[in-house]
Amino acid sequence: MKLRDLLAVVSAGALVVGCASTGAESSTASASTTSAASPDKGDKDAPYPSTYKAYPSNDVAITGVTIFDGEGQRIDNGTVFMSDGKIVSVGGPETTIPAESVVIDGTGKYATPGIIDVHSHLGDYPTPSVSAHSDGNEATAPVTSEVWAEHSVWPQDPGFSRALANGGITSLQILPGSANLFGGRSVTLKNVPARTVQAMKFPDAPYGLKMACGENPKRVYGSRSRKPSTRMGSLSLTRQTWINAQDYQKKRKAAKPPKRDLAMETLADVLDGEILVHNHCYRADELNQIIDMSKEFGYKVTAFHHAVEAYKIADILAKEEICSAVWADWWGFKMEAYDAIPENAALLQQAGACVIIHSDDENQIQRLNQEAAKALSDGRAMGLEISDAQAIRWITYNPAKAMGIADQTGSLKPGKMADVVLWNDNPLSVYARPEKVWVDGALLYDANDPARRPVSDFELGQPGEGDVK
Repeated sequence: MKLRDLLAVVSAGALVVGCASTGAESSTASASTTSAASPDKGDKDAPYPSTYKAYPSNDVAITGVTIFDGEGQRIDNGTVFMSDGKIVSVGGPETTIPAESVVIDGTGKYATPGIIDVHSHLGDYPTPSVSAHSDGNEATAPVTSEVWAEHSVWPQDPGFSRALANGGITSLQILPGSANLFGGRSVTLKNVPARTVQAMKFPDAPYGLKMACGENPKRVYGSRSRKPSTRMGSLSLTRQTWINAQDYQKKRKAAKPPKRDLAMETLADVLDGEILVHNHCYRADELNQIIDMSKEFGYKVTAFHHAVEAYKIADILAKEEICSAVWADWWGFKMEAYDAIPENAALLQQAGACVIIHSDDENQIQRLNQEAAKALSDGRAMGLEISDAQAIRWITYNPAKAMGIADQTGSLKPGKMADVVLWNDNPLSVYARPEKVWVDGALLYDANDPARRPVSDFELGQPGEGDVK
């Protein structure tokens, strides 16, 4: 490529990670930088604050488009106008469009909020999937609440750009793996090319705590002849850990705080309501036990992940306002996944519970729209009335809600981040693909412009570079 062409590409916002440089990346992180830690106190005291800064954007209007706003509403022949990285207006054909805006004809196309995955391991289990890259499970002890997923994230993982281009993913939560009862802190990322994980960190997103119950912890540690080897062992060790955390929490508020303990700091922050709990759990009876335990120790479960038997206690989950992050139809790969049914999501929706379709997979994250479509189809087949717009909520607003970022993204509402996907067809169609993807109003992917196809440094010069399927 000629130098002038390369400069043109960079100035247009082409997203080769090694060449991309945002203002955020050029600034030095400091403990005084405000960003993501808790919904209450931000990240001003965190040692690894977000340095995210949006890429440059234009004033853009998409006209004549079918809009799914992410909160269950549909607008036909609609208009989405974004400016300065924010959604400014969403409405019908009468919506005012300022002069000199870039106008995109969306006739026959669909606009949705950016797709959000509440359960991903991109960067922690990057591609290629080799042992040298396996950094998602600190499986050396059943309690590792001291570890942070972000400290394993490799920003050059080609999975990030695949998720953006093929799946319209604009935000995602990276979780530690589920070998442990307490796996560690999660991190929420904006799906943008960057040289550091801090430059991807979603501003002001609360941290999450990954917990797990069931087969994984008892298999991993039982095989080593150590606790837990049973479900009762798992629950007893989890309870004792919370007792220890309560003691630390109490001492931390005393005149003479205890010696710092990274594991207990995370758990005390959970008890203080500053970190959200995301609990890997499959069986309905265990889901209910975890709810009881959360009440015993005074914390709240934000979401149960995988939750293949959530349909059995859908009324309880609705009452407790706990989201269920589920697959459309994964089942049978272990005993606790045996009683899964494809109508799970639909039955949760019928009960008024919070439904999320998640991936837990570097390939499925590229097709969450199709996974939502499958779950919707299975619900309709059993006679449940669920609209397309409600199903889109499962992969936009609801995951944002569970991640504590619904006030900033997840739906097309004025004032929110302009995280937008323009689809060439109904996103619940198997034939639909993202045509354009904006993150904070910046056009980061355009199917019709090869310069807008992000490529990580790791891929440069290799077969399949920037491949889009």
